Amino acid sequence: MNGGRARDVGQPLLLGVRHHGPGSAKAVRAALEASRPRVVLIEGPPEADPLIPLAAAEDMRPPVALLAHAVDEPGRSAFWPLAAFSPEWVALRWALEHGVPARFIDLPAAHTLAWERDEEDKDGGDKDGEDGGTDAGAEQDSLDEDVRVDPLGVLADTAGYDDAERWWEDVVEHRGAGKGDALAPFTALEEAMTALRETYGSGGHGRDLIREAHMRLRIRDAQREFEDGVAVVCGAWHVPALRRRTGVTADRALLKGLPKVKTDMTWVPWTHRRLSRAGGYGAGIDSPGWYAHLFAAPDRPVERWLTKAAGLLRAEDRTVSPGHVIEAVRLAETLAALRERPLPGLGEATDAVRAVMCEGSDVPLALVHDRLVVGDVLGEVPHTVPAVPLQRDLERTQRRLRLRPEAAERELDLDLREETGAERSRLLHRLRLLGIDWGRPAASRPGTGTFRETWRLRWEPELAVRTAEAGVWGTTVLAAATAKAEADAVGARGLADVTALAEHCLLAALPDALPVVMRVLADRAALDTDVAHLAQALPALVRSLRYGDVRGTGTAALAEVAAGLAERVFVGLPPACAGLDADAAEEMRGHVDAVHGALSLLGDVPAAPDGRLRARWRAVLRTLSARDTVPGVLRGRAVRLLLDEGELAQDEAARFMGLALSPGTPPADAAAWIEGFVGGSGGGLLLVHDERLFGLVDRWLTAVPTEAFTDVLPLLRRTFSAYESGVRRTLGELVRRGPGRRDRTDTAAAGAPGFGPGVDEARADAVLPVLRLLLGPDCDEGTRGERVEVRR
Repeated sequence: MNGGRARDVGQPLLLGVRHHGPGSAKAVRAALEASRPRVVLIEGPPEADPLIPLAAAEDMRPPVALLAHAVDEPGRSAFWPLAAFSPEWVALRWALEHGVPARFIDLPAAHTLAWERDEEDKDGGDKDGEDGGTDAGAEQDSLDEDVRVDPLGVLADTAGYDDAERWWEDVVEHRGAGKGDALAPFTALEEAMTALRETYGSGGHGRDLIREAHMRLRIRDAQREFEDGVAVVCGAWHVPALRRRTGVTADRALLKGLPKVKTDMTWVPWTHRRLSRAGGYGAGIDSPGWYAHLFAAPDRPVERWLTKAAGLLRAEDRTVSPGHVIEAVRLAETLAALRERPLPGLGEATDAVRAVMCEGSDVPLALVHDRLVVGDVLGEVPHTVPAVPLQRDLERTQRRLRLRPEAAERELDLDLREETGAERSRLLHRLRLLGIDWGRPAASRPGTGTFRETWRLRWEPELAVRTAEAGVWGTTVLAAATAKAEADAVGARGLADVTALAEHCLLAALPDALPVVMRVLADRAALDTDVAHLAQALPALVRSLRYGDVRGTGTAALAEVAAGLAERVFVGLPPACAGLDADAAEEMRGHVDAVHGALSLLGDVPAAPDGRLRARWRAVLRTLSARDTVPGVLRGRAVRLLLDEGELAQDEAARFMGLALSPGTPPADAAAWIEGFVGGSGGGLLLVHDERLFGLVDRWLTAVPTEAFTDVLPLLRRTFSAYESGVRRTLGELVRRGPGRRDRTDTAAAGAPGFGPGVDEARADAVLPVLRLLLGPDCDEGTRGERVEVRR
């Protein structure tokens, strides 16, 4: 075909493209080089025109996106992503390199954001995804979000293809776009879109028609200024509508009365991973890494791609040699020939990698897809781009602390004893309080102590929206986090929310917010009479005391509130535990465990009250253990906690168990008592090492009537299935031997391995130096008789 339709005499040069298509990008560059227009008009928001010169900055590296957000509602935003292989980006760079004006001509973002708000109000919710953000430039297969028919799908189906992506690769990517007649690809695509629009109508609704009316008006303005030197780069679907001659009055009538909001606009970094997402902020590209490779490869793209895949797999300790690459290339070419494709595409390359380099396994292939086909490329924008003051402060802090945003997830270990580690921790906690989840806490390595924190960091593009939204709280991260914490404290729903906020204030080092949070906390604690709420709140307060000690933060006020909260729990817990059903009793057991753990920590905190609280708590546990109206699971748990604390002798614990498992106790209640006593950490070892307790459980279980056994079995199974496999095996062996046959002396006499005839004092004394190291320098080794008792 000739290039007549792309540019008729006196008409603008209309270059219809596929958004984020590398073939279209190459064709646009070739067409602009051939036609040398005097102005380049691009589908995009006109408010971004002042930002166009920044695209030529040395430190501007795609993928990037234009971000528009409503000034009065920063969370309402829209993105226009651009990659290096996007035709719009290529057109921008060509214009800047050749000194040609470039302008955006799509519907202004002020109308787009207002329109989204009105539609959400009408629908009663957020229709566009997380945070109300939209990808205004997303292609979503159909080149336009409002198009109901999929143009590429229809064209591919007409050509006999079942995959639109494969059809596009064959007719555009593999046909040397831009070679020969530079306008031929655009002429062919325009004719196809014209036929589709004649068959299916406009394919969209009001917004699509309004956008095209606005673009026509801007094209007319450019023609009056530059006459016939106008080039337009837009989605191919719009070309027939822009070609159609309509009256200015009719176009202006479509734009009359559109809603509008005040809008700010800037450039933000983007990622290939975000380009691959069809919903929310994504652009709906399945393989951005592959597209970037096709666009950048000067020649032999398949060979270069397979070499990249081999390098990646070798870096992951896979055995991949140059011979594998050669064989993979041959296989990809053979597959392309069998499938009647002009050149191997991503499908053939993927099949070749799987068969030759991955030995048929999809596990290493998934790594190739994640790292290469999609990729973790993160763009960069100049520091001179417009931004809210909070964003500027965050960027300065990131540079000072050497925390570079990255698209790939990485793990960061922090030592809070070092100033840099403590500052990084405070920054990440403040950002989390503001809803900017750049980092998420992760489990630290075992044994690292409370002075270490582990974070998983990944920078996502939508965090730019969160930062803009958080800008309403302050101009610096510290000021914004402080104001947000104070507002959250006042608006918190429950006591546990306020205590969690107090903990967060200590972690984030917000001394100015803590008095407000503590005042709200004291008021809520005084008014809340629900013991469950009080029990939920106490652990967070105690953790806050401990964190404050590690970070050198004053916590005297927290200690007083924690003591008062604990006293109220002590008073209210026994009556609150009476008459509970099974589910409520199980929930209350969790609260009892949490309070017990919190009070155990409280004794290790210098700012905490003295040991009277723990003595009061032990009295509460004794009350629970002996009260018949308390469910069995709570009575059993109270006995177990007292036993672990050394406040209950083994004989007395056995007596409690004997009473709970007596014939007069209903089997279900007895099973619940067992679950409370031996459930959780260490319960299995308790039965392994105490024959009396094991015998009581064994005799009770064998005496349970057949008709009741079915009812108690689920409880017992839940209890014993939580034990480690080694503990379960040992208990099974003890059951097989039978009661009375596991005394150490008898076992040794019977020749059982692992037991000697008596205590080897020389071997036992060898562990004493290690015990002194564990217990500290103040440990007194005591008398020889005590040492022997410990060894036993």
